[in-house]
Amino acid sequence: MNLSAQLNETAKKFAEKPAYYFMGQASTYAELDGVITKFASGLEKLGVQKGDHIALLLGNSPHFIISLYGALRLGVTVIPINPIYTADEIGYILNNGDVKAVVALDLALPLVEKVHTNLPKIEHYVFCETKPESLVLSEIETLSVYPKMKSFTKVVASGDLTFQGSELKDDDTAIILYTSGTTGKPKGAMLTHKNLYSNAKDVGQYLKMNNDDRVVTVLPMFHVFCLTVALNAPLLSGATLLIAPKFSPKEIFALIKGQAATVFAGVPTMYNFLYQYPEGNTEDLKSLRICISGGASLPVALLKNFEQKFSVMISEGYGLSEAAPVTCFNPLDRPRMPGSIGRSILHVENKVVDELGEEVPVGGVGELIVRGPNVMKGYYKMPEETAAAIRNEWLHTGDMARMDEEGYFYIVDRKKDLIIVGGYNVYPREVEEVIYNHPDVVEVAVLGVPDPNQGEAVSAFVVSKNPELSKEQVLEYCKEHLAKYKVPTTIEFLEELPKNTTGKILRRALKTQVTQAVGK
Repeated sequence: MNLSAQLNETAKKFAEKPAYYFMGQASTYAELDGVITKFASGLEKLGVQKGDHIALLLGNSPHFIISLYGALRLGVTVIPINPIYTADEIGYILNNGDVKAVVALDLALPLVEKVHTNLPKIEHYVFCETKPESLVLSEIETLSVYPKMKSFTKVVASGDLTFQGSELKDDDTAIILYTSGTTGKPKGAMLTHKNLYSNAKDVGQYLKMNNDDRVVTVLPMFHVFCLTVALNAPLLSGATLLIAPKFSPKEIFALIKGQAATVFAGVPTMYNFLYQYPEGNTEDLKSLRICISGGASLPVALLKNFEQKFSVMISEGYGLSEAAPVTCFNPLDRPRMPGSIGRSILHVENKVVDELGEEVPVGGVGELIVRGPNVMKGYYKMPEETAAAIRNEWLHTGDMARMDEEGYFYIVDRKKDLIIVGGYNVYPREVEEVIYNHPDVVEVAVLGVPDPNQGEAVSAFVVSKNPELSKEQVLEYCKEHLAKYKVPTTIEFLEELPKNTTGKILRRALKTQVTQAVGK
């Protein structure tokens, strides 16, 4: 079984049930499945064949779902790309990913014009109309890329509802997800049909998703967290997607209340914004049966404050692109452990090992490694990096973790973010958890900075809601709750912390800012 085939089965079972709501419009499962089939057929008529690569430069919209599932039905490999990337970033992925066709909003056409001259392999640019077709045509007829332009609407219209799709094998590459590239250029994680289907199915079962659920889909669809947890798993379960094109606390509160949402998935920053939103109240979220957090570690103070304010449980999980992505979740049928990423989900094994690959004792800190049907087949055109990441069927995550006696895992920090102060290990998250507990702190990020005496020192960057809060007060607070070597030597107040499009705080970008500032 695969995502495309399962969606077709779901459409037969729940034909008249809404598959999604978007900007006041709805589509049933039967309608969605039909458009997907026609898009797949339309792509084939353009000359796109099984095994070709197609890129999606799309935000949260029905266009993304139709393009994704249509391409998968044809047997095409999909490469989702963040549409706000720069021309250079997009150009690199399109070139490295050997892309044959691109599906993009008409709003992205100026960006397409910038990159296409260096991408001779791309034969078609399918533009999704957000404006009247006549207006779009008048804008693109002067572009040099115009001869390769195709209308999304016309591609669908040209398709055949009787199209049967391609025969898909479990090990066929379904999606290539380019990682953020913490070192060097981004790497393309190749996820197979089996990877995606197994993880979506297992996550859906673990979270008890069903056809009565109404899932808020506001995380970026091009991101693997949304892709599996808030898109694929709900669609396989016959649930209804409540698609939000962007995150806004006011609009999310209104969407949840107005559409009686039952599931919300977000990153910690989203929960922080919702918690801080002055007009939000328990009544707005009373329809939710569960909130899901992932993408970054959720501060325990924020988890407790949010749950107390809104009377809804947050289940924190863990995943990474290379694992399609989920490996752990806090169970729904037993007590949740604050600060934990939960236990291994169905069919997935997690364990904590030392540098020799030996499992560490319960409570000991080591690298988290993962094995299961969700683990990628490798990095695209990068055999050496693949061999370094996957050893003896185990995916090495690069995250430091520990496991308790009940099998709950706790992320300590990224291996590369470890701060060594005079020979002592300091994990940034531990310091961040303490500072997050201060009532005046909204956000915090902790970094290691060079120190002539200790090798490294701890530095904290704080966003406060109290303009009167002083550096001295934060330091005193830290001294009360941390060992001396863990206490930050410097506290810097910022208006905001750098984040990516999912809202994840970017320590790397912050470190670059600090390095540049020191250099000046």
